[in-house]
Amino acid sequence: MTKEEIIKPENLVYKKPTLMNDNPMHYCPGCSHGVVHKLIAEVLEEMGMEDKTVGISPVGCAVFIYNYLEIDWQEAAHGRAPALATAIKRLWPDRLVFTYQATVTWHVSVLPKQFTH
Repeated sequence: MTKEEIIKPENLVYKKPTLMNDNPMHYCPGCSHGVVHKLIAEVLEEMGMEDKTVGISPVGCAVFIYNYLEIDWQEAAHGRAPALATAIKRLWPDRLVFTYQATVTWHVSVLPKQFTH
């Protein structure tokens, strides 16, 4: 029996999004980055924004997302992803721009604002 005979297209429940490439994931066991990558890819495909999206990833594990998702990426220093995303959105207002913040960088972007505002 072949794979095609077992998994019929009408019964397919899970499918890899086309925005995700075939690079093997290297994250630690139990890490949720791979799941989040899949969710981002699915949403971008549902929105039809594959060619009009720019992702901003800071340093740390979050930076490796550009190895797995086939969209435009820009790397930012610790805590600077929101500012960089704002600049890119002003330059390209028709683009979907988002930051991908991991646990090691979110506090650098979020907490200082709580103490200064």
